[in-house]
Amino acid sequence: METIKLHSDFNQNKALLQRYKKNPILKADDFPVPVNSVFNAGAAIFKQQYILLTRVEDLSGSSLLWVARSEDGLNFIPDPAPALVPSKDEPFSLVEESGVEDPRITYIEGWFYITYVGYSQYGALPLLARTQDFEHFERISIIGLPDNKDVVLFPQKFNGAFAKLDRPTSSQASSGDIWISFSKDLVHWGGFRPVMRPRPRKWDGDKIGAGAPPIKTPEGWLLIYHGVRNTAFGALYRLGAVLLDLEEPWKVIGRANEAILSPNAPEDFLGNVGNVVFTCGAILEGDGMLRVYYGAADQVMCLASAPLNEIINLCLKGKGNLST
Repeated sequence: METIKLHSDFNQNKALLQRYKKNPILKADDFPVPVNSVFNAGAAIFKQQYILLTRVEDLSGSSLLWVARSEDGLNFIPDPAPALVPSKDEPFSLVEESGVEDPRITYIEGWFYITYVGYSQYGALPLLARTQDFEHFERISIIGLPDNKDVVLFPQKFNGAFAKLDRPTSSQASSGDIWISFSKDLVHWGGFRPVMRPRPRKWDGDKIGAGAPPIKTPEGWLLIYHGVRNTAFGALYRLGAVLLDLEEPWKVIGRANEAILSPNAPEDFLGNVGNVVFTCGAILEGDGMLRVYYGAADQVMCLASAPLNEIINLCLKGKGNLST
């Protein structure tokens, strides 16, 4: 992936992620068959088209993955049929029986790799698939144990190994932390180590998870992530940003102290799960603008954008360690 040259100075008077004025950009009524909702899409560019691999909840309440395409990144048309539905073949059928969710897309060495979550009686766990054309999809492997989700791949190898971030949880841990691990073959993973934790009494104080796959910049790997704070009215999901070291991506260089997007638009509150903005995909444009595609209230797909350099500057104001 090409290293991006940063743009102009940080404008402190401007809200960071600016919502697209015509949000939402995708809703249930846009699909060729009746569905309940569309949200949490991975994003990519393929053959000069914008691709969203969306999570769609069907009328039974099960989730599947559905491609939508656009010439301008604003107006999307869903394909006639879904791309991935719960598998009927073992071992995938054992862990996808209740749905497939929250895809992220990373381009590596000629393939678009898709990390996603399978839900079943065993809980949530991460899986990996791939495609070269967004028409034919190949499942590769289950890449983690329950309960684990929010998996993203880095778009390059480190010392010959693929790298992923994820968010394992257990009954022993009251909050979800982001971890890193490595693999030579995308099937067997090791070298586990923690990357960052929630920050008590802050906007991301109860739980965090990777959002869009990391983006390489001269300053470090930019990760847009979600943070959760539990309130008297339920969980509040916001988006934040952190910079990771280019060579040792388990090291935090800087982490923005404030959220870069919070629920405050009408569509963020009216849906399956209110008070939620949640991203699985972002696209960096040639002019230095970062387009962040996000699900609002687990109901519709929306778009917000900001200059890359402003996000990086905000990260560099924060301290880089596991707990802040």
